Amino acid sequence: MYFLSMTITEKILARAADKAAVAPGENIWVKADILLTHDICGPGTIGIFQREFGRQAKVWDRERVVIIPDHFIFTQDEMARRNVESLRTFAREQALSYFYDPGTPNYKGVCHVALPQEGHVRPGEVIFGTDSHTCTHGALGAFATGIGNTDAAFVMGTGKLLLKAPPTLRFTLDGLKPDYIMGKDIILRIIGDIGVEGANYCAMEFRGEAVAALSIEERMTICNMAIEAGAKNGIIAPDEKSVAYVRARTQKTFTPVTSDPDCTVAKDYAYNIASFEPGVAKPHSPGAYALARELEDIKIDRAYIGSCTGGKLADFIAAAVILQGKRVSVDTFLVPATQEVADGLEKEQINGETLASIFHKAGCLDIAPPSCAACLGGPPDTFGHTHGKEVVISTTNRNFIGRMGSKATQIYLASPLTAAASALKGRITDPRVFM
Repeated sequence: MYFLSMTITEKILARAADKAAVAPGENIWVKADILLTHDICGPGTIGIFQREFGRQAKVWDRERVVIIPDHFIFTQDEMARRNVESLRTFAREQALSYFYDPGTPNYKGVCHVALPQEGHVRPGEVIFGTDSHTCTHGALGAFATGIGNTDAAFVMGTGKLLLKAPPTLRFTLDGLKPDYIMGKDIILRIIGDIGVEGANYCAMEFRGEAVAALSIEERMTICNMAIEAGAKNGIIAPDEKSVAYVRARTQKTFTPVTSDPDCTVAKDYAYNIASFEPGVAKPHSPGAYALARELEDIKIDRAYIGSCTGGKLADFIAAAVILQGKRVSVDTFLVPATQEVADGLEKEQINGETLASIFHKAGCLDIAPPSCAACLGGPPDTFGHTHGKEVVISTTNRNFIGRMGSKATQIYLASPLTAAASALKGRITDPRVFM
């Protein structure tokens, strides 16, 4: 028996399954609107697709397969370069409409930021991606989730996938957000509370007046890290802000949906964001939560500002506010997520000075080309790759052993505000010291 009152996740899946309603735990065939892949998983997905469907088989829809190389691209590593070349060959053979080739004017940057920037993310749609952080795109009211190469190959050939509808955990965030709190602080606090398995195969739905006040980029940070709590997807209902963002980037039609007021959820969580303090995740888990002010005896060797959770324009603006007129005391790495962000660093100003100038005068290292860079370690010549026992404060989304290169590195996750403040002091620092 089904109840027509549904959550936003259930509504999107019901539409994609051509059903009037779906219930948590129900196995359904879901039609994909977008399949995303990149240079890490793309070659494997393509290999399985060609093995199972035939070497000459065509993808189900060349307008809906989006390939964005971004992980291991600015490197001399032979295997990494071979991966990108295999994607070029496939995109050419398939006449794909959306292949964002590194080293060309068409290159964009990190897939999770580039996909919405290029108008591929639309409210009410289903996005599958061969990356666990595909859940980022729930920030615009889409159902977005990461899948493996085998599932992706099936989607590539058929445009659909069998999945189980997840139950919903609802997080209501009210109160006035302090200036020193960012999306990273919010999601680290939540993961710290519920644990890295606290949302296993659930939809994490974020709502409330504090969420409504957040920028799209900050919402992306929150939804991106839903997977760090084990979630199937993270999602925020579309509003005027998100609809305007999408309409500015695509002419394609879409149908936003929201949760019914009387829908049933598995569990409710409520927070007053006014009480939040800047936080960090200690090594080696995004769930190892602590307040930044509690760790001010931890000396750092470097700061890293970049990735899909820390390399957006809003992230660099936050860091620049802290760094303007001051000098960092440790190596500080800057990696814009996309070319659009990189261009913004040269244009966006604070007190009449561009962000790029602020970072240069502060003594940060040269700004890297847009990519994932050391967020996933990469070959030894990757910008920001760790090689020893460094202690790093980073705006990235994972701090597992070896995540940024060396297995001996200690990684503390934090917001751009906290990372910038820590870069100035040379130790983990609550950004309120400089605000």
